[in-house]
Amino acid sequence: MATDSSSTTDKVDEEVIDPCDFAPEAAPEKTPAPPMKIVWRNVILFAYLHMAALWGAYLMFTSSMWQTNIFAIFLYIISGVGVTAGAHRLWAHKSYKARLPLRVFLAFIYTIAFENDIYEWARDHRVHHKYSETDADPHNATRGFFFSHIGWLLCRKHPEVIRKGKAIDTSDLLADPVVRFHKKFYLPLVLLCCFILPTIIPMYLWGETFSNALFVPTLLRFCFTLNQTWLVNSAAHMFGHRPYDKTINPRQNALVVLGAVGEGFHNYHHTFPYDYAASEYGIKYNLTTMFIDVMAWLGQAYDRKTASKGMIKARKLRTGENGVGQEQDVIVDAVQNGVLETSKMVQNGVDAVQNGVMETSKMVQNGVDAVQNGVLETSKMVLNGVSALSKAVQDSVNDIQKTLDVSDQDNVLETSKIVLNGVSDALSKAVRNGVNDILKATGATEDVDAPSSVHKRQNVVAQNGGGQTSSSVVQCGSGLKEE
Repeated sequence: MATDSSSTTDKVDEEVIDPCDFAPEAAPEKTPAPPMKIVWRNVILFAYLHMAALWGAYLMFTSSMWQTNIFAIFLYIISGVGVTAGAHRLWAHKSYKARLPLRVFLAFIYTIAFENDIYEWARDHRVHHKYSETDADPHNATRGFFFSHIGWLLCRKHPEVIRKGKAIDTSDLLADPVVRFHKKFYLPLVLLCCFILPTIIPMYLWGETFSNALFVPTLLRFCFTLNQTWLVNSAAHMFGHRPYDKTINPRQNALVVLGAVGEGFHNYHHTFPYDYAASEYGIKYNLTTMFIDVMAWLGQAYDRKTASKGMIKARKLRTGENGVGQEQDVIVDAVQNGVLETSKMVQNGVDAVQNGVMETSKMVQNGVDAVQNGVLETSKMVLNGVSALSKAVQDSVNDIQKTLDVSDQDNVLETSKIVLNGVSDALSKAVRNGVNDILKATGATEDVDAPSSVHKRQNVVAQNGGGQTSSSVVQCGSGLKEE
């Protein structure tokens, strides 16, 4: 048996097994059918109702106001939803749960349809599913179209219907205060909702005549709604295809789908009676399912049950008509799903590689930036050092020239040698320190210990009084050699 979810939040449950809330039992042994007892009161009432509906159809196209016609169509749809979403899917099958405001609303619009109280409707429908197409079925379709459509309401119930109906568990129905209230006050409720309100509303709101208000939105609408419901029991059990279970009579009938606001997917419904959508196609062509989904969105419906796609396909292959073609459809779907998953995996791999390349590029760029910054800082340090050294040498030469009393060229030459030796040593040391800083900034570990890596030719010009002596000096290490 399909169980209700314990969660109070809305969620669509996918069943993982293939049970049925009301699994049909084996047909009881055939016994001689008792004589049919016709209920003549019902025969007369239904005959009058259909004649009144014909008159209402004439008035609808000749004298009733357009507001009245729209109102009649609205009542037909809303009362139909009361039957399908309320008495059928909620109370008979428990295919979803509804909060109190929604249950009260469904009970009200169901009453507009006048199809017995909720308790009796749900009980008889459970008997129909459990003993479908047997003498215990209240509207057994094997007894003919007329019987399953309206004839079952014109005669006494078969004794098996009464006997089996007493054994059906209805404790959950009686536990609902809305169902108990509806059962207790059904007659005044149905007079008000089905006859009085639909008649007086057009008269007082837009000035419709009493005759038009009575025959169009009341009697015509009532008769039309009844026949749409009855077609589920008759036409949907005889005409159509059986893609889910070819061993049972219920069929998929497109006309009943439209007329009964989504209840014509009957082969599916009898195969998966616990599915709140009563169809494989969700809200497609199914106004009742759309209504339940909207109520779920509003927080009034929850714990909606449905059969999984895999279960539906497996059942089609196992018991449905045209199983070979359906098997091919399953294979095609599997291939398409595999290709889709593979494409997703490839795309994810490409995205991962692209992200990795981008991250690596960022790391390399950051490293290059760091090296460039280090070299720049070191260069600044060397240039600052050289500039300071040059200034110091110049100051020293000036001081020496001021303090020394040079009398001849030999003394000038000796003085220049002393100065140049000092400059050479200081410059070599500064360059060596600058190169070491560059090596450290770029990650090298070797130090430059000897100044032999730097070779530079300098021309020193010494002035003494009005005379001038030129000397070329080659720097090699820290010594000087005169040419």
